[in-house]
Amino acid sequence: VTGELLDHLTCWDALRAALPVGTVSGAPKVKALELIDQLEVTRRGPYSGGFGYISLSGDMDIALALRTIVFPTRTRFDTMYLYKDANKRKEWVAYLQAGAGIVADSDPEEEQSECENKAACLVRAIDLAESAFVNV
Repeated sequence: VTGELLDHLTCWDALRAALPVGTVSGAPKVKALELIDQLEVTRRGPYSGGFGYISLSGDMDIALALRTIVFPTRTRFDTMYLYKDANKRKEWVAYLQAGAGIVADSDPEEEQSECENKAACLVRAIDLAESAFVNV
């Protein structure tokens, strides 16, 4: 989506109005966000948020993060080089995030399968990254 803002608005106003997008929050948006806050056990983190840049002149290019991998940080794992230590490698945890668009006539099993297929791509990305840093 592209557009031009009214003179009195900034890129930050556009970003605030756009996120979270309705496709990942639901409708009506305000009520859906309240329900998400009440029902979801953990926060979504970067999932369904915006990633990109905003330039000093106010131009922006933001993408929606619909498939994410989160590695919790620990001070002793602050570089990929430490990943070569086989003992420490066992302590790494990756949280995969993917979703599906649920609508009135959605089939729960199909939506579950869609999420699993999307997450499988993230697992493959981890496998490829691991093979680049670790001699197995």
